[in-house]
Amino acid sequence: MPLTSLKFRPGINREITSYSNEGGFFDCEKVRFYTQFPEKIGGWVKYSSNTYLGSARALHNWIALDGSNYMGIGTHLKYYIEEGGTFNDITPVRKTSTNSITFSASNGSTELTVTDSSHGAVQNDFVTISGAVSLGGNITASILNAEHQITSIVNANSYKITVSATANSSDSGNGGSGVDGVYQINVGLDTTVGGNGWGAGGYGGVNADLSTFGWGEAATSGTTQEIRLWNHDNFGEDLLLNPRDGAIYYWDESNGTGTRAVLLSSLSGASDVPTIAKQVLVSDIDRHIVVFGANTIGTTTQDPLLIRFGSQESLTDFTPDTTNTAGDLRLSSGSTFIQAVETKQQILVFTDRSLFSMRFIGPPFTFGLQELSKNITIMSPNSAVAVDDVVFWMGKDNFYIYTGRSQQIACTVRDKVFLDFNHSQGDKVVAGVNSQWSEIWWFYPSANSDENDKYVIYNYANQTWYYGTLSRTAWHDRGIREYPIGAGSQYLFNHENGNDDDGSAMTASVESSQIDIGDGYQFTFIKQLIPDITFEGSTSNTGNPTANFTLQARNGPGSTYGNTSSGSTARTATTPVEQFTDTLNVRLRGRSFNMKLESTEQGVAWKLGTPRVDIRPDGRK
Repeated sequence: MPLTSLKFRPGINREITSYSNEGGFFDCEKVRFYTQFPEKIGGWVKYSSNTYLGSARALHNWIALDGSNYMGIGTHLKYYIEEGGTFNDITPVRKTSTNSITFSASNGSTELTVTDSSHGAVQNDFVTISGAVSLGGNITASILNAEHQITSIVNANSYKITVSATANSSDSGNGGSGVDGVYQINVGLDTTVGGNGWGAGGYGGVNADLSTFGWGEAATSGTTQEIRLWNHDNFGEDLLLNPRDGAIYYWDESNGTGTRAVLLSSLSGASDVPTIAKQVLVSDIDRHIVVFGANTIGTTTQDPLLIRFGSQESLTDFTPDTTNTAGDLRLSSGSTFIQAVETKQQILVFTDRSLFSMRFIGPPFTFGLQELSKNITIMSPNSAVAVDDVVFWMGKDNFYIYTGRSQQIACTVRDKVFLDFNHSQGDKVVAGVNSQWSEIWWFYPSANSDENDKYVIYNYANQTWYYGTLSRTAWHDRGIREYPIGAGSQYLFNHENGNDDDGSAMTASVESSQIDIGDGYQFTFIKQLIPDITFEGSTSNTGNPTANFTLQARNGPGSTYGNTSSGSTARTATTPVEQFTDTLNVRLRGRSFNMKLESTEQGVAWKLGTPRVDIRPDGRK
């Protein structure tokens, strides 16, 4: 019998059944379709062995005038600037207590009670203590004079910390009369907390100030408690940073990474600087600082639809005047601002139900605002990204693109994504560009996870979709740095680097939909499979990278796979041309079959071509 070529359409299609998707692919893991054919994605390695604290939700890379290469990293606990693999803590300070802190230790315990009137701290906050003397026993001055994370709040005037030594009976002192404490800004939540009032949750919960309430007690807030999200942008070589619904801070590069960010409103000459914001960015074309979801001038009340902008080229002047370009605009549709994305020509502004264009038009109005689309949705403050003047984003139940007009993207994996999605943690969704491969990545939490554990990819060059499992909380495309960078658990990773999962083998697979002859009316018998594959780019230690082909047969669209036949193909030589196993002998009978290609070894890279099978009719029963 002549061989039959197995030609498949690129991308994954889960919007129809496997049987009706004949000629396509139905499932995958860690593959892409860059050249219309499936291939294993690139691997990743740790950028640095150093770690940071908290879940990183924002990355920002820039180069200073002296050539310093910085990466800003915002986590729910701190804000860092990474340089040379070192994470420098520049988290702003909220309060400094002078000569007001005392300690109390309990014999046999590593936990200390710290007294500081009106400390304003919440659980997990960080405080740096100085000026303390020994408590008299094991709790020495060097143990006390350090940065501590607060383990629990006792009341408005005291809290507890855990130290590295166990107190004994001699630790009866209070640390002396000259103890100072420097408190960093309150930490944020790592997981969205929903519900309010008695009976709305389990045995207790979290208030807006991150204090806890017990069983039978009402929450002090009637709204969902949101996770900590940071946004950041450059004003020249310096950095503006803002925790969502918090103040705007400023880091002066000339002061070095050993200094912390300070309130923008505290700078000399500051005039009506917004004290609260949902996002801040610097408009690159016209050099305005633009603040979204700001407070009105003269109040501390946040307006979630108010946009304020400072005067052109000014860091601190936000007072509108006939001699400057400062001013404000208010979004006319929606209940709250979600995200702003800057393109080459404009700033796209998303509310919870509308899309606006914000353009520089010059004095006297400075900026113009135009509503582009109503009744759109956006998943999170980090779910939209721009590629030049095109913007892609994830909505509540679909994907969208703006190219001069907004429209849904035809998505062949829509149900696969949104039917397995933890919408209560939708704020964690993060979009990223992988420009080397013309891809948009969205990392999201699946239905049974409170953290991002899956991804979906849209290839905008060939309009294909594919997906997989991977835990990343933030992403930054290559450009200034050689590789795209993804944030994992306490580490940054260089992606598209090698073929493995940080030194461990990475499983990659692609599986076709069902294939039959004669529309499934008769049985078929498969005797051989002729692989068509390249292992180019492999770094297998054995020198002979291997992939496994598996054929599965079944007797009807709703039946189980009755029999399976597998075989491995391995590269045997690379010169004069790449050579691998010629023929895989299989024995398979059924009305339809599918093919799966999988690699599980370390160092393997592969691209699938057009395999062929020896397939022949085998009767009707």
